[in-house]
Amino acid sequence: MKTHFILTAFLATLAGAAWAQRAAEVKFEPGNFGTMVNGTITGDEYFDYTLGAQAGQEMFAELQVSDTNGNGVIYFNILPPGSDGVAIYNGSINGNTARIDLPEDGDYTIRVYLMGNDRDTGKTVGYNLDLSIQ
Repeated sequence: MKTHFILTAFLATLAGAAWAQRAAEVKFEPGNFGTMVNGTITGDEYFDYTLGAQAGQEMFAELQVSDTNGNGVIYFNILPPGSDGVAIYNGSINGNTARIDLPEDGDYTIRVYLMGNDRDTGKTVGYNLDLSIQ
């Protein structure tokens, strides 16, 4: 009986962790070097968009709020290939428009997340994220 409770609690924890993070691979249409993605984030969720690029290319990313039931406190970070969460661009410090030269080849992650009261009170923020690589 005790083992069943521990396993159930562990599985519930895993389910909660899996819900808190979502991911998608970004692909550009043939001939295009950019795209617009959109979605919603609630509370402590975050959404990771991954896209491949080469060293020396320039990444542009701009995040805008489309709707919210809170204050719309949403940001993004850019994580380099193989990152354990350390960002090369931090939107909560540098703003929601980035133009950076990429330091290495590989898959970059653009992580969209909430902060402050919106995160703490489980508010939902809709967004549009413009991405391009040249």
